[in-house]
Amino acid sequence: MKVSYNKSLLVNCAFLGSIACGSSGLAMQARAQNVYTPASSQPVSVTAPPTQSADSFADAKLAKRVKNALHSDPYFDDEHVTVSVENGAVVLRGSVGSEWDLRDAIRIASRAAGDKRVVDNLSLKLGGSR
Repeated sequence: MKVSYNKSLLVNCAFLGSIACGSSGLAMQARAQNVYTPASSQPVSVTAPPTQSADSFADAKLAKRVKNALHSDPYFDDEHVTVSVENGAVVLRGSVGSEWDLRDAIRIASRAAGDKRVVDNLSLKLGGSR
């Protein structure tokens, strides 16, 4: 007896479909049973891992906004200042030539960062030598 390929495929799909539906039915039953567990047992929480890509995209956008603000200020020399975002905070690194520039860098970065924290890791190189 020769069975056609289409009929064999149909039978296999029906079989796999019934297995898939049966598995989901068991999963739903197991979940329903966990609802009525005694209060003494610890509930198991399953959460999705945080999306790194969305956070890194937002961090990159924030860093670019702060860099652009520092660069576009006509009275601030940003040549030796780098900007990064770590754990949601803006971090300024590098060196500035005066205390005025140091305060100016923090002021500009804070304004551009909005409600984000600004961390000052700048070095003060007095006399303008960098």
